[in-house]
Amino acid sequence: MPPYEALKLARERNLDLVEISPTAQPPVCRIMDYGKFLYQQEKREREAKKKQKIITVKEVKFRINVDDHDYETKKNHVLRFLEEGDKVKATIFFRGREMTRQSLGRQILERLMKDVEQKGIVEFRPRQEGNTLHLILAPKKEGGAHAGGQSKDKAAAKTAPVQAPPKPVVPPAQGGAQTA
Repeated sequence: MPPYEALKLARERNLDLVEISPTAQPPVCRIMDYGKFLYQQEKREREAKKKQKIITVKEVKFRINVDDHDYETKKNHVLRFLEEGDKVKATIFFRGREMTRQSLGRQILERLMKDVEQKGIVEFRPRQEGNTLHLILAPKKEGGAHAGGQSKDKAAAKTAPVQAPPKPVVPPAQGGAQTA
């Protein structure tokens, strides 16, 4: 139908004429309450934002002369952080002459990686930066055969690009003819 008829029909119903696909031939428009549409879209975005999980990085510091009990306590902290879904940064700080014993620090981090391999994966292998040795662990992803097709569909829906809201059609100037 011509744009002026569609606009007239929309005004009779106290609604808006919204252009859905401007590139189509002829352009596609819809009669709708534009304010309500924007409100519902904003509501959906807020709901999606609530469901997001914010991942924080927790740090656990070790020393090269750590005792077994202290190591176990810190390892348990690392396991708890991984279960909560946080990443963990394990740090060994070398002071003075300890810099000559960097192999002891690497052994502690290798032991930690082996002890937490059930709950986490190594995101960054141990690396030396100045007088500190860092290791970053991330929680293992949940997933198995039971979550098969359904999680893929949800993931595809979440990664779909967000479309800009359609723009309302501006009424044509008086006296001019416009075709759809």
